[in-house]
Amino acid sequence: MEGVLRSQDLAAPMAAAAAGAAEVARAHAAAVDRDAVFPAAALAALREARLLAALVPVPLGGLGLPLGRVGAICSALAEACSSTAMIFAMHQVQVACLARHALDQEWHRHFLRRVAADGLLLASANSEAGIGGDLRTSRCAVLRDGGRFTVRKQTTALSYGAHADALLLTARRGEDAAPTDQVLLVALREDCTLERTAGWDALGMRGTCTEGFLVDAAGSEAQILATPFGTIAGETMVPASHLLWCSLWVGIAADAVGRARSFVRAAVRGDRSGAAPPGGPRLALAVEQLQMLQAQVTASLQRFEAQADAEPASLAAAIESNALKTGVSEACLAVVQNALRVCGFAGYSNAGRYSLSRHLRDLQSAPLMINNDRMRDTTARLLLAAAPVLGIV
Repeated sequence: MEGVLRSQDLAAPMAAAAAGAAEVARAHAAAVDRDAVFPAAALAALREARLLAALVPVPLGGLGLPLGRVGAICSALAEACSSTAMIFAMHQVQVACLARHALDQEWHRHFLRRVAADGLLLASANSEAGIGGDLRTSRCAVLRDGGRFTVRKQTTALSYGAHADALLLTARRGEDAAPTDQVLLVALREDCTLERTAGWDALGMRGTCTEGFLVDAAGSEAQILATPFGTIAGETMVPASHLLWCSLWVGIAADAVGRARSFVRAAVRGDRSGAAPPGGPRLALAVEQLQMLQAQVTASLQRFEAQADAEPASLAAAIESNALKTGVSEACLAVVQNALRVCGFAGYSNAGRYSLSRHLRDLQSAPLMINNDRMRDTTARLLLAAAPVLGIV
């Protein structure tokens, strides 16, 4: 449409805006981690830069950025503050679900306009007591009466729930529905009551404020997405989560490698003997590992974008998505461990320009966000039904 900025026209301004938000996040990262507080200043900067509307379509007032560009923003934010990057990534996954599966519903089109205009922050209320971390199963059910709904859900891990403007919540379609017959709905914060049932004093990712809440939500039936949650999860929520999580994990590792390189350069400047730099080979190994991870995540983002309007997600795509998440989550941790070997006790310290304490603690969460053992069990079952894509294609 003439007069409307195309997303590619926004590339340079958005890169600058993302860099500015990252600097704000970096300035507050130590306090966010130390005190386990929500990164309010960084989120305010992201809201001011309109980056919370990155995936909202341009006709609805958003930026309409491709997922690859959002992944790059996640990575840049993670180099500064992992918690900020994780909150940003989780929010964008929720927006992606609405933008790809709810544009044919007027309520959701209007809601996305609000996300763009007001910088609303969206959180995911998928976890639930008693389901063992199974995203595709719900115990709670939507109760419908006269065009309205109510739902009560005991969440176990609701990241930044107390700070979100709306929740995307999963539940059984109705009281008589099977546990796997799920819907996804938008619950506005003003129509919810949240009773805190579990606090958050974790090893890492402390600023995500991932607490447990008993959620009571109500609203219009128009707030329930018509597309079954199983479709939304398979085509968008799961792959987008894996891609954006991996992007930010790579960002954490990149900052660790940058600190290790600075450590080696400082050591060389202080040693006039001409000897090989201490930790040099280990630094080279960390860079090798990181560059392979960057290439893997970039290629996966490009494939997701290319297939966005193609056929429904295949089993082979699910196998690839699972493998990306499990592999990158563990490999990024290995990169930081190699960087720690370079920096030695300067990296082991909790403070200082070479400290890698926060990087190591934050990345310990990566294999646990949907436990890698559970995911590999699922992948093994998928491999019985479909062959993975292997080799150079």
